[in-house]
Amino acid sequence: MHIHILGICGTFMGSMAVLAKELGHHVTGSDANVYPPMSTQLEAQGIELTQGYDPAQLDPAPDLVVIGNAMSRGNPAVEYVLNKGLPYVSGPQWLADHVLQGRWVLAVAGTHGKTTTSSMLAWVLEHAGMSPGFLIGGVPQNFSVSARLGGTPFFVIEADEYDSAFFDKRSKFVHYRPRTAILNNLEFDHADIFPDLPAIERQFHHLVRTIPSEGLVIHPTTEPALQRVIEMGCWTPVQTTGAGGQWQVKLLSEDGSKFEVMFEGVAQGVVEWDMTGQHNVANALATLAAARHVGVVPSMGIAALSAFKSVKRRMEKVAEVRGITIYDDFAHHPTAIATTLDGLRKKIGDAPLIAIIEPRSNSMKLGAHRDGLPESVVDADQVIWYAPANLGWDLGAIAALCTVPSIVSDSLEGIIERVKSQAQPGTHVVIMSNGGFGGLHGKLAEALQ
Repeated sequence: MHIHILGICGTFMGSMAVLAKELGHHVTGSDANVYPPMSTQLEAQGIELTQGYDPAQLDPAPDLVVIGNAMSRGNPAVEYVLNKGLPYVSGPQWLADHVLQGRWVLAVAGTHGKTTTSSMLAWVLEHAGMSPGFLIGGVPQNFSVSARLGGTPFFVIEADEYDSAFFDKRSKFVHYRPRTAILNNLEFDHADIFPDLPAIERQFHHLVRTIPSEGLVIHPTTEPALQRVIEMGCWTPVQTTGAGGQWQVKLLSEDGSKFEVMFEGVAQGVVEWDMTGQHNVANALATLAAARHVGVVPSMGIAALSAFKSVKRRMEKVAEVRGITIYDDFAHHPTAIATTLDGLRKKIGDAPLIAIIEPRSNSMKLGAHRDGLPESVVDADQVIWYAPANLGWDLGAIAALCTVPSIVSDSLEGIIERVKSQAQPGTHVVIMSNGGFGGLHGKLAEALQ
């Protein structure tokens, strides 16, 4: 079967393409912006990519068109599909029908940490010899691919609350029907499709309604929005993590790189790993709870986590030039920015830390998170904000509210010059964006040579 995917370079659609190829389909696709790591992964899989949405790519007609949620009416390829009556489906629906049917789905939902936690969970099951399938919105370094069918009924999925397609406004995760569900956290995000937090809570409750009574819901005790979701009605056993929960930790190092795991008051073992930050400790607890639900004893899960490598673009060290360390991080929400910088600060102590931030997500461009930005960067020594041309609000005014030195730059060249003038050996530079950022990471490393 020839499947053509519109919007194939999105993290979800690109991963779905890999699964379709593994099922034996002939897979092609197109996107407006074709960039790594997804483009390189797809090309390595032998999936043919077209830049742009010229309808010519749909002639001869594929057997099925999978339409990504970034596509909207007016897109030339979408209009062609509708006018010609070509069969089409959303990505989550295709996945539910052709991959997830009849499997034990372990879903990881939440505003932050979905990619990292689903990577941890897939790795823990792999380490336990369970050969899980998975679809993750990033490339876990323990696997070097973002999706695979796996060899057993177990399937780990990053369960996103974003909508499914222009013709299906339900959250993607409503299609997945998990048996084990991690609800990591819940804050307002995706301002382009949700008017407020209660609207997102309702979608999370739609997810909770699909979890069987023999399943398991895992969530932290510290998230009032998730508590409200559960109180709307829950028909499934619940385990909680963190303060007052069944799963707790005793930190053995301030940066979160070593901690003891407790389950119902009984010590289970010590995780010692390369990760940092309280958020990753919380991700680890949820992972161990989910793995236990499918039969992985905590001690075995702990051994796996100690061998866990992070995900590409999640505090990934991409270069070290003349003693200056450069990291690539996906953080694009004030909470994620704050927890990431806090973890690094605890790891590096008093070493100089420069944060370079591109407000690129749809919610950021709409200004939904701008009030939280000044507080999110307090652990940096200085911040460089990148102002893209299409930003609809005053980034300079936000920079002025920061308690650490902050400047706004509208060019990559300006950013590079600033870092060159400020960074000394021993400086740590974190580049934060949920896009390619014009290849800034490589250009900066080259300039610092």
